[in-house]
Amino acid sequence: MMDSLVLARWQFAITTVYHFFFVPLTLGLSLLVAIMETRYVRSGDESDKRMTKFWGTLFLINFAMGVATGLVQEFQFGMNWSEYSRFMGDIFGVPLAIEALLAFFLESVFLGVWIFGWDKLPKGLHAATIWLVAIGSNLSAFWILVANSFMQEPMGYALRNGRAEMTDFGALVTNPNLWHQFPHVFFAGVSTAAFFVLGISAYHLLRKNGSREIFERSFKMAAIYGLIGASLVGLIGHAQGQHMIKSQPMKMAAAEAIWESEDPASFSFVALIDQGDQTNIFALQIPALASFLSYNTFSGEIKGIKDLQAAYEAQYGPGNYIPPVALNFWSFRIMVGVGSLMVLLALYSLYLAIKKRGAQPSWFLKVLIFAIALPYIANSVGWLLTEVGRQPWIVFGLQKVQDAVSPNVPPGAVLLSLVLFAVLYGALMVADAYLLGRYARQGAAADTH
Repeated sequence: MMDSLVLARWQFAITTVYHFFFVPLTLGLSLLVAIMETRYVRSGDESDKRMTKFWGTLFLINFAMGVATGLVQEFQFGMNWSEYSRFMGDIFGVPLAIEALLAFFLESVFLGVWIFGWDKLPKGLHAATIWLVAIGSNLSAFWILVANSFMQEPMGYALRNGRAEMTDFGALVTNPNLWHQFPHVFFAGVSTAAFFVLGISAYHLLRKNGSREIFERSFKMAAIYGLIGASLVGLIGHAQGQHMIKSQPMKMAAAEAIWESEDPASFSFVALIDQGDQTNIFALQIPALASFLSYNTFSGEIKGIKDLQAAYEAQYGPGNYIPPVALNFWSFRIMVGVGSLMVLLALYSLYLAIKKRGAQPSWFLKVLIFAIALPYIANSVGWLLTEVGRQPWIVFGLQKVQDAVSPNVPPGAVLLSLVLFAVLYGALMVADAYLLGRYARQGAAADTH
């Protein structure tokens, strides 16, 4: 029988993954729609207006689903994770309150103005409302990541009466983990929106319908947007990994499946991992590459999992401080591999848009339709690495997951809510995919009023 802790972890994992399917598209597409409407304001071209309305409607469908899935998450803190809320409430509640009162209200209010303000507001003022929506959406992500970054790298706090209490708000917003994590999430959103637009534009270019000019424009804009987003995700992720060596060395050691400390450290492209015996049965390696990626030099020690386990036992007391190594190892490689593929696809898309206007090969357009899934895969495994790689900690170095769960919620209650949430969220996912697919297939010639 599974206990409340296991069930609560599954419930939060499922709702988080569902929710994060919608978030990056909201972040990136809000900004791209704002850029499209700015283009319309400058050109006065009705085709630009139709393009903006088409992608704006798809943004609205996705935004509504994101709100519905996000609300449930906050209730879980008080219901399934009451000990976490008691321990962290003084710190965690502040950025979440700011996110709701500032960012979410900003985006939701001006989204309403944008929806109902077409042909009622001056063009420039109307465009300003979607820019405020884009700013609000990304501010919302910023404040949530302020809270999450404390969980990754706690600072600006004091322990009093068994609770973490905030002593320095400035330390929360200057947390170095935040300034690696937020740009990474921001450009992940840019990449997600770019491949969403590329794929749907490719679909309509294959159909050769009457809106071809609009989707040629969308295709080119998304190719530029995607190349910028995917490239910067990789560069910022590289810097984030180098910071992780200092702040969470166990997570990086697990991501590289390095059991013994190495200097220089080899990089494994593939490995068969035996966590029980704490060894790799097989590994295809490049010598010194892991040190180079970590320190920009072909020398430099990466602490091994065994040495870190011993150090954590000496610092925090007896226990197992090793996260699921195979999951972290392959999550990291899938994320990097998919991200690299996205850069290549965006680069070739831009080449076609500039040099081969109107002559994109049908095989590549078909590839781009399926490539819509790529950023979703990268986003999901990236969050798995971020959160699972921190195990057994829920707040690194301060509180373990096993100590954060609600002590008086019976397994049956958690199991019932887990099943209900999984079914409900699954239905919402199907509804979202249906609505997005149905409207996307209609094309920009559809009535968007």
